[in-house]
Amino acid sequence: MDALALLDKATKSKPQPLYVLHGDEDFLKRRVLAALVPSLIGETGSDLALSTYVGDRAEFSTVRNELNTLPFLSERRLVVIEQADPFVTRHRTALEKYAAEPSAAGTLILEVKNWPANAKLAKAIPDSATIQCKAPAAYRLPDWCVKWATTQYGKQLGKAAADLLVELVGAEMGVLDQELQKLTDAIGQRNTIEQKDVDELVGRSRSANVFRIMDAIGEGKPAEALTILHELFEEGEEPLAILGALGAQLRRLAQAARLFRDGIGIDDAMDEAGVAKWPQARDSARRQMKHLGAARLDRLFDWLLEVDQGLKGGSTLPERMQLERLIVKLARPRMDKAG
Repeated sequence: MDALALLDKATKSKPQPLYVLHGDEDFLKRRVLAALVPSLIGETGSDLALSTYVGDRAEFSTVRNELNTLPFLSERRLVVIEQADPFVTRHRTALEKYAAEPSAAGTLILEVKNWPANAKLAKAIPDSATIQCKAPAAYRLPDWCVKWATTQYGKQLGKAAADLLVELVGAEMGVLDQELQKLTDAIGQRNTIEQKDVDELVGRSRSANVFRIMDAIGEGKPAEALTILHELFEEGEEPLAILGALGAQLRRLAQAARLFRDGIGIDDAMDEAGVAKWPQARDSARRQMKHLGAARLDRLFDWLLEVDQGLKGGSTLPERMQLERLIVKLARPRMDKAG
């Protein structure tokens, strides 16, 4: 089951003896846990009914004893194993046996990154108890923000405002939620969060500054792009983190360019590549692609890989210089064939 589908369910489902929360979106895991706990131990359940362990230190015998202990002032005993990948690896056989004959008094929740669907243990757990905690594709995040603002904060979020929010904040659902809460508090009794609210109130994050760098690149202004990069350095941003945010946009441009050359319309190509849909973002992306040209767009993946490896120890150049060289290659005027 998808985490968002579970969170949308209004009715209380039948408790299961074993749940698995798998995927790389920690925000969704926290929200699913927050929904599961009261449904399993009751709204007035005692904290004594809940135990939490860390996967690399938990022992199955201890966990099993907890699960077999009768609950106190609650409907069930609940045991959560956080970062449970090593726990599953060490105790897979015992977990398979437990899944076949689970405790009648307790529920075990495993929080993991990886969960191969073809494994014997995975097949023993119903789909309704296997919760995929994976963020929506980047191009779907604005729609999620619109819905989340309504269901969680009782506010209307305009589509353009949602597009801008994702562009400024990035694709981390937890940070998007924090910004929506901040916007809700800021607008008070007003029902609608507007684009100007997002522009004025959302913190200009690393992603926002990278957006400014990309604008400077699209306008062929290497000096301006380097100035913004140096501001990020002065603010203490790590070079790898800057490259991550910069690379996300560059990969979208490269993918859109390839799709366009394969005969897909430019708007559909940008949709599929995950370029934000609000008009300013699309206009900026077009300028950036036009400025870069086919030759540089074709080399973006290689350049990003080269800098990534260099920042991880593969180059003797200072980290700042490696990023500066990349920015200059991107922002300088096009040359006939070199890009």
